[in-house]
Amino acid sequence: MAERPIELKTTHRIIIGDSRRMEEVEDESVHLMITSPPYPMIEMWDDTFKLLDERIDKAWERMEAEGDEKKREGYVREIYELMHENLAEVWRETYRVLVDGGIACINIGDATRSLNGVFRLFPNHSKVIEHCERIGFVTLPYILWKKPTTKPKYKGKGAFLGSGFLPPNAYVTLDCEFILIFRKGGPRRFEPHDELRYASRYTKEERDGWFTQIWDVAGARQTHPEVERRVAAFPEEIPYRLMRMFSVIGDTVLDPFLGTGTTTEVAIRLNRNSIGYEIDESLLPVIKEKVGKLNATLTLRTLREDLYRGPGEG
Repeated sequence: MAERPIELKTTHRIIIGDSRRMEEVEDESVHLMITSPPYPMIEMWDDTFKLLDERIDKAWERMEAEGDEKKREGYVREIYELMHENLAEVWRETYRVLVDGGIACINIGDATRSLNGVFRLFPNHSKVIEHCERIGFVTLPYILWKKPTTKPKYKGKGAFLGSGFLPPNAYVTLDCEFILIFRKGGPRRFEPHDELRYASRYTKEERDGWFTQIWDVAGARQTHPEVERRVAAFPEEIPYRLMRMFSVIGDTVLDPFLGTGTTTEVAIRLNRNSIGYEIDESLLPVIKEKVGKLNATLTLRTLREDLYRGPGEG
């Protein structure tokens, strides 16, 4: 028996501000967090991280000016660590606002890149796990989201990196991202025969398809001219599945990196309340256009003074 419709008024808050400080959200008021943050060491997000934290910007300048290879390598590691330190501030705030038993789902991809003349992997998923466990989260089995590759093809025979057919200097293509799943404390508790929990059930077919480790879901390409830089948008199917799996009707879902508003849109459709943070004010018209069609009760707050606030700044 699938989730059944229930007449329930939900509320949705969109905050244009910095999710490293979610002062507008009360302790233990959120049941589920779903997000896809900027990926450290992916070139399209370099400027975002530099704006978030001037230490990253300065370390990058020093790296580019440094002539000593070993010292440059030190700056590479420093930049990578600082990027994850900034994300960890969001995971720490998420832990605060989640209820006991609340779930956090973080979609993150690893990065491959040549820096300091060395091609390497930056294992973002393992860094996120490391920080979240240090905060206090319990790590649960994660999902591998297999996406169609955008890497170049060799005579139509598939993607490759490196030396083609000649060993040993080719590289494995990254065609999976991680959906990391964490819980605050033990399993969430409900009253026996809780009406909303039973109304939120999924079918056997949905359970068998969703609770498997590999998801084959096509990425959504952005068509809006203002967000063409986001070449692979968060497809609706991902937050849809995660909300059905890890929340019940009437719960509150948080997305601290809202982007174009997909998580809010899905929450409206699934009778969940939502809170979304987005630091890039230029995305606001896109968000309003997307969720405005659904006739939801929407509260918007713009916190311009919080935009791109670095650590320790008031």
